[in-house]
Amino acid sequence: MPAFTAIFQSMPDAPPRTACPICGKAVVAEFRPFCSRRCTDIDLNRWLSGVYAVPVTEDEEEDERREEGGDAVN
Repeated sequence: MPAFTAIFQSMPDAPPRTACPICGKAVVAEFRPFCSRRCTDIDLNRWLSGVYAVPVTEDEEEDERREEGGDAVN
């Protein structure tokens, strides 16, 4: 069992998916929430290549500290 599958199985409140988010085929328990290793790898490649991105809004205080030179690398 792949390690990432254990993460999905530990999320009891997540609604069960019946279709693979990549190709739409039926989900296989071993590759959940995907249908195959191929779709799993396609999704991973999309994350690693930057196709998927998590939107981030920076805190104004962080911006002020950067402008003042307060972020020193240790």
